Amino acid sequence: MSQDSVMHDDEGAVPATLPSDPSRRLWIGTTCAMGGVAGLATAVPFVSTFAPSDRARAAGAPVEVDISTLAPGEMRTVEWRGKPVWLIRRTKEQLDSLKQNAGELADPNSARPGFTPAYAKNEWRSRKQELFVAVGICTHLGCSPTPRFATGPQPSLPSTWDGGFLCPCHGSTFDMAGRAFKNKPAPDNLEVPPYQYLSDTRIIVGVDENNKA
Repeated sequence: MSQDSVMHDDEGAVPATLPSDPSRRLWIGTTCAMGGVAGLATAVPFVSTFAPSDRARAAGAPVEVDISTLAPGEMRTVEWRGKPVWLIRRTKEQLDSLKQNAGELADPNSARPGFTPAYAKNEWRSRKQELFVAVGICTHLGCSPTPRFATGPQPSLPSTWDGGFLCPCHGSTFDMAGRAFKNKPAPDNLEVPPYQYLSDTRIIVGVDENNKA
């Protein structure tokens, strides 16, 4: 069953567990434009008939996602285990920026256990370079970072910013591979969940070589 909806919460922190009130599920299903303009979001109706049941989601049912319409410079959010999972089709410029940040990162090679499966222990932290999949929960205290994809000087970010994510709770920052910057509250990189490709246009979150449905 697939769940790929498109809404976005730009207000900041989101608890790691899904609130019971559907009106508060603000982060479920996000699509936002990346590239030169940040914060541009487009909402489309949530197709509930394709979603797993609440009980299945709570139990960690895998989520299939159609990525055929995910354009370069676009981000989409789906729900898995009550958490937001981001899918980002990165542009060439965003991939190139990953090579420039190593000296500023807390764990540039994703060596710390528990956050990066073996198939994502590479420069891009992904199975394929362009598609980044990550749990959108800060590794500090569980807030949900906001996308800050525009480059250059802007509030709460350095003048050399190459795009990434900013946690609104305590200011932790992550690059376009979800790697945490040094000297910030977040001690670890964003988690890459188990996932695999079903085809060139579909992935499944919650299942991989070591995690079966």
